[in-house]
Order: sequence, then C-alpha cells, then structure tokens
Amino acid sequence: INAASFGADQIQISGSFTEDSSKALATALKYGALPVTLERLSSERVSATLGQDALTAGLVAGFVGLILVTIYMVAFYRLLGVLAILKLAVEGALLWAIISFLGSSVGLALTLAGVTGIIVSIGVSLDSNVVYYEHLREDTRNGRTIRSAVDRSFHNAIGTILKADGASLLGAALLYWLAIGPVRGFAFYLGLSTVLDLISSYLYMRPVVFLATSSKLCRRHPGWFSLPASAGGEDPPARARPSRSKQGGSGGSGTTSTGRRGGTATADTDQATDTDDEAADATTGTN
Repeated sequence: INAASFGADQIQISGSFTEDSSKALATALKYGALPVTLERLSSERVSATLGQDALTAGLVAGFVGLILVTIYMVAFYRLLGVLAILKLAVEGALLWAIISFLGSSVGLALTLAGVTGIIVSIGVSLDSNVVYYEHLREDTRNGRTIRSAVDRSFHNAIGTILKADGASLLGAALLYWLAIGPVRGFAFYLGLSTVLDLISSYLYMRPVVFLATSSKLCRRHPGWFSLPASAGGEDPPARARPSRSKQGGSGGSGTTSTGRRGGTATADTDQATDTDDEAADATTGTN
C-alpha cells in the first residue's frame, strides 16, 4: 500500500500480479474478514519477565518436592534411602550433560514444560528404588539372608521396573508424536529421564546396593538399612563333603575315611604303606 493516507474503499496494492493472482488476493481480502465485532471481556497487564517468573516458580516447586521425597526416603529406608538420592544425583548429572551437549550442538532449549517433565521423572526414578527395596525387605523377612536376597530381589523387581518405565516411555512417545509446542518439550524430557532411570537402575542401583549390603555395617546393624534384625546373620555354611584319604602308593586301594570299618582299615593300611615307601625313598636318596 503506497498511499500515505486513504479511505476504507480507496486502497490500492501494487506489485507483480497476474490477473488470476490479483483476483485471488481480492477474494481473500474481501471474504477473509469476519463480519463480527470483538468486545473486551477482561484485560490483564503482565510484565515482560512472566516467563522467567514461571520458570523460577517451577524450579522452586521441584526443589521443595525433592526435599520432601528425600526426607521420606531417608526416614523410611534409612541408608538405602541415601543410596536412592545418590541415584537421583547420578541421573541429574547425566541429564545435565545431555542437555548441555544437545543445546550446544542442535540448539535444544530447556523450557518450563521441560522442567515439569524433569520434576515428574523424580517420582519415576524413586519408584524403581521403592520396588527393589520392598522386594529385598520381603525376602529377608521370609528368612533369606541379605546376600542371597539381594540378587533374587533385583531379578524379581526388574520386571516391574521395566513395565513401569515402559508405560512412561510409551506415554511420552505418544505425547511427542501427537502434541505440538510446549507439550512436546514435556514429553521429550520425561522420556529422556525415564531412559536414564533404566540405565542407572541396572548399572548403578544393583551394584551399589550389593556392595552396601555386603559390608560389615549391614551385617551388624541391618536396621540401619531398614532390614529386619534377623537378616544380619551370615549365610549357612555349606555341607562338609566326605574327605578322601591319599591313594596307596604300593597297589593299595584308597577308600573314604567315613566308610565302613573295613574301608577304614584299608585306608589305615594304605597310609602305613605310603609312610614306608617314603622312608625307603629317603634312605635310597641318602645312599
């Protein structure tokens, strides 16, 4: 529009138009306007820092939630709860490294929706620990020692962990595929955090719990690990196998010392023969 001032019916648009394109533009300008008048229902003035305020509020909410779950895990599972919080710290470090790498390489931004997805993933991660710890406590209550219950409990818990994290991953994938805008950011960070939970559950939680429960501290004070007091005993010793005596050196047949009386006598005879042979060999060597 080149004119400095014009009326509503005196607008001229110039440019490189054909007859068809000019008619199409005229039709769009004529019928594209809705014959309605907007009425103001409400108005609100916001500052330019609305996004920063919302992000700060989300981070504060996540920090408060993290403090609450830390208190709960430590109060309920004690030293095992401390290991669960350390698992969260490991996942947070891995997540921060991935976000930093993607931010510098492909321009990934951490939005408010992404922060929300990360906060939700805290519960997903701690659920994996709770499932494992409850299996461990149940097995020790049923009379198993800690050493035998650690691996058995993990194998029983990993199936539940895979199902729960798989459901979370499926929901995140569907949200990312079907949604647009900020919701996709929420789905991406939730799915990424869930994958990190699977990795840390197998590569961190399992060996760390095994080392912690194998320590003398756990055997002496199982209650510090929220385990029954009866779980602090040692594993029962293996059954002693019957010892075999040395086979005879001069044609005698060796038998077990726990056999019948005849077998015992034969073993004694063989031992005496071996002694005589050793003495004869010593005398020959001296000569």
